[in-house]
Amino acid sequence: MSSSHDQSGGATGKRLAVLALSALGVVYGDIGTSPLYAVKEVFAGNHPIPVTEANVFGALSLFFWALIIVVSVKYVTFIMRADNRGEGGIMALLALALHDAQGKPRQMKLIMIVGILGAAMFYGDGMVTPAISVLSAVEGLEVATPAFKPFVIPVTMVVLFALFFVQRHGTAIVGAAFGPVMLVWFSVLALLGITNIIEHPAILTALNPLYGAEFLLDNKAMALVAMGNVVLAVTGAEALYADMGHFGRKPISRAWFSFVLPALVLNYFGQGALILGNPAEAANPFYHSAPEWALYPLIGLATLATVIASQAVISGAFSVTKQAMQLGFVPRMEVQHTSDREEGQIYLPAVNWGLMLAVMILVLGFKTSNNLAAAYGIAVTGDMVITSILATVVVAKSWKWGWMRASLLFACFLSVELIFLAANILKIPDGGWFPLVAGMGIFILMTTWKRGRQLLSDRLKGERLELSMFLDSLATSMPTRVYGTSVFLNADPKGVPHALLHNLMHNKVLHERVVLLSVQFFDVPYVPDIDRVEVRELKENFWSVTIHYGFKDEPNVPGALDRCAVFGLEFSPLETSYFIGRETLIPRLGSDMAFWREKIFVAMFRNAGSATAFFQIPSNRVVELGTQVVL
Repeated sequence: MSSSHDQSGGATGKRLAVLALSALGVVYGDIGTSPLYAVKEVFAGNHPIPVTEANVFGALSLFFWALIIVVSVKYVTFIMRADNRGEGGIMALLALALHDAQGKPRQMKLIMIVGILGAAMFYGDGMVTPAISVLSAVEGLEVATPAFKPFVIPVTMVVLFALFFVQRHGTAIVGAAFGPVMLVWFSVLALLGITNIIEHPAILTALNPLYGAEFLLDNKAMALVAMGNVVLAVTGAEALYADMGHFGRKPISRAWFSFVLPALVLNYFGQGALILGNPAEAANPFYHSAPEWALYPLIGLATLATVIASQAVISGAFSVTKQAMQLGFVPRMEVQHTSDREEGQIYLPAVNWGLMLAVMILVLGFKTSNNLAAAYGIAVTGDMVITSILATVVVAKSWKWGWMRASLLFACFLSVELIFLAANILKIPDGGWFPLVAGMGIFILMTTWKRGRQLLSDRLKGERLELSMFLDSLATSMPTRVYGTSVFLNADPKGVPHALLHNLMHNKVLHERVVLLSVQFFDVPYVPDIDRVEVRELKENFWSVTIHYGFKDEPNVPGALDRCAVFGLEFSPLETSYFIGRETLIPRLGSDMAFWREKIFVAMFRNAGSATAFFQIPSNRVVELGTQVVL
């Protein structure tokens, strides 16, 4: 009995170890490459602080306690418990918060605005991460020899183009190597740190939080500038939560406490020890901490690590966009699956090339990692503050802690994050404006799409014909019925689809069997297969079918309709025609939405992906019927 238990425990332990290794590659790439630029920015960035023993000890103490408070306590211990059926990320947290505010329209609207702002900040951060990570790694060539300086930006551009170009092939092949590569990377970080700490072991006393407190009290103005760079050590903390659905909470937390956190702390303190020994090394303490013979292999490894870090951000952008699409915050767009086995491995061409363009503009515009560091941080801290606000709602309501306990807990985190945010506001003139402008642009687009869809729905409802009245009228005046099944996509289950009315008006016929199909998305990641379809038989051989999806489910209408057979509704693919309404929108002055936003919504609506592709309906079985709608 005990033997089988041990074997089971061993198998579980082995699987946990494998998942923890995989998490190293996907989850910790961003935070794991921060040592390339974080310490350098404090002592040699655009707003450097003097290299003194007190400043070095104080800055390192702040680095360490930022990692403990923000990452270890806030994200790993608390935020990762606020999962939506195992899924994490800003969209999952928003769905949870909205669920808790059901029946309170004003509260729901406020939560929605805060959540969309958080998602917009995520995209702003996602533009800067690949640019600063890859550029800071390639800048090692400049450290090796000044002769390579003119090649830094071209090499960075080539690496970034290659990274975005291979996205369409999926990450399955290279993904298998991510974990081992990052295992080597973190091992090298720890080794470099230990080598330099041995020279100045007294640096370890900076673990004492008093050094950080003294630094903040003694250098009030300078300390705020330094805090703007200290936040660079915790960029990537959001990835722990966002990627939780791929690995689970336990492997991610195990990898953090047993390996990632010690490696990062050792490397940061090693860089501090190096600067204490020779202040001139502050120009690039990461690369200067390596022996000369190891410089080129380290540049190669760092470039590989930053590519992996960037890959995690790009994959995250794909995932968040798909979730936002399902929740109705962005228009439909093409989603390609790059793996037959892993549902989460997807590729969105529009997001990929848009992100690549933004990243390359950043590299060409800012030119150095020092300049990019000024743009980095404000989006991250904004996202962290929003996560804390949404989590307060979830903890107070879902966890039933009550507002007092939840607010006290997250007030501790917010006090740190708001200092970070205030420090990063100082960076706005130096480049912090870019992620803010990009994030605000995305926020306007997302809120415009959500509001526009609501406005369109209201207009269509105002013109709708009640389904029950329509079926009653058919009984008295039945048009000609023709062989086969027609499926009409219907956003309003109680109304008659416009496409059905247009078909009847122009063709004067009905199929012998008519199916009115509604697709509903819920604020849960996945809907169980047993709850996928809801079928009701109506009068005159009309059927009402509702398909349910979660925000991470893959919509497939023909596949879902196959499940209707158990309800007595069978479909023959060659005898089924799908009718879809295509609205042409006309903006007007004096509407419920500003005219300029109406124009944006109309443009987004016109360029949205087709329902045919989104719902995986065979295009040769689709009939589109148009109508004009004045907003």
